[in-house]
Amino acid sequence: MSDETKPVRVRFAPSPTGKLHVGGARTAIFNWAFARANHGTFILRIDDTDPTRSTEENTQIILRAMRWLGLDWDEGPEVGGDYGPYKQTERLGIYRQAAQRLWDEGHAYPCFCTPEQLAADKKAAQDRHDPFQGYQRRCRHLSCEEAQRRIDAGEPYVLRIKVPEDRGDVVIHDAVHGDVTFDAKELDDFVIFRSDGTPTYNFATVVDDAMMGITHVIRGDDHLSNTPRQVMVYEALGAPVPMFAHISMILGADGKKLSKRHGATSVEEYRDAGYLPDAFVNYLALLGWSPDGETTIVPRDVLAKTFSIERVSKNPATFDPAKLDWINAAYLDAVGDAEFTDKVMVPELVRAGLVGSGDDRPREWLLTLASVVRPRTKHLGDVAGICSMVFGTADTLEYDEKAVKKGLAKEGMKLILVAASSKLVAIPDDGWTADAIDAALDPLPDELDAKKRVVFQAIRAAVCGNLVSPPLGVVLELVGKSDALARITRAETMAK
Repeated sequence: MSDETKPVRVRFAPSPTGKLHVGGARTAIFNWAFARANHGTFILRIDDTDPTRSTEENTQIILRAMRWLGLDWDEGPEVGGDYGPYKQTERLGIYRQAAQRLWDEGHAYPCFCTPEQLAADKKAAQDRHDPFQGYQRRCRHLSCEEAQRRIDAGEPYVLRIKVPEDRGDVVIHDAVHGDVTFDAKELDDFVIFRSDGTPTYNFATVVDDAMMGITHVIRGDDHLSNTPRQVMVYEALGAPVPMFAHISMILGADGKKLSKRHGATSVEEYRDAGYLPDAFVNYLALLGWSPDGETTIVPRDVLAKTFSIERVSKNPATFDPAKLDWINAAYLDAVGDAEFTDKVMVPELVRAGLVGSGDDRPREWLLTLASVVRPRTKHLGDVAGICSMVFGTADTLEYDEKAVKKGLAKEGMKLILVAASSKLVAIPDDGWTADAIDAALDPLPDELDAKKRVVFQAIRAAVCGNLVSPPLGVVLELVGKSDALARITRAETMAK
């Protein structure tokens, strides 16, 4: 096994066959956090050897997602490092050299079996109930001369690893699952280089991990079945076997593997839905890991100090959108009004077209708006909806059906609005504040001998166009005296 005294080196090696999904993002987070907690090195490598599905566009999508998540890598694309290139398509010469060395040293051999021959051998093994039904090693004992003659004749071939015949069971010392034993009889002489001159995944990834000095391989447990074959490659190369940690899959609420049917699955979709990267990283880190079993809010710097594989659960984790929403809201609520204004609210208002990029509203006005919007925001996309009525005018404000029906269309509502207007008109222009507005309107229910809920529901419907909005006094302050009165005047035409 790897020398535990060596500096930690881990890698995240996505295949650019699509967007970065939630499961891959969590794997990246665990690797990043483990490297940071152990003062190690976090490497990003692009495993793009699938020519039919890997694209440069997908590579850029992954890099953007990693940057949005804030998972800075120490070596890899756009950063460089001593062990590059960091794209597998740029490392083919390295794989060929490694394969040739194994061949020269007798750890690999050429196989000329056709697909028809392989199928026939497998059927024969099944018919005789042979416990070993993998490759029957037909070409394993060909002489060097015979093999070279067939190669020179142009006969296509693959290169296979030569698994030692006396190799006992392969025991994987997994940091999450404990010792996992694989029956040696299931290990055949698997292909490491295809006839088209490209390496297989189980060969290329081991060559890369060995040459890059990877000490710990943290990845999804769907790779656990690959591990015994990869151990064979490490041993053939004479390279130390890293510590493996296979993390459980992420399930949907129905207990099935997380997929599109459960909703958004890619990092970009959650970014576009208005989640904060720190909150998203926090939530994904808790899918299968926790610092103490109780703490829910784990800031990025705390995660980077406290993460340990020992606290990773081997049980599948369930993706809970409601918990993600709660964590996102907690992060938004913890942001100060000034930071919320600059980093969240104003950009969202610009994106929604409610203000221009050069909007000149006073700083204090924006901070006042932020103070009521921030506690009510669960996603960035909520911002525009929460305060849209503030950016309307008496002429453009839209009234929803419920507000008109419950707040305006009932008998006596017009009287309430007229009385409210009278109170608001009396407030001096230079004293138009939320406190002054609340103080002016507060006596209305007693003076009108009406229920407080009914009175303020009518005023809210008139000013906001709905029955759910931030505190009424603040909204009135933000829209300004003249527009507030104009809104009430307009609403009087709809009231009874």
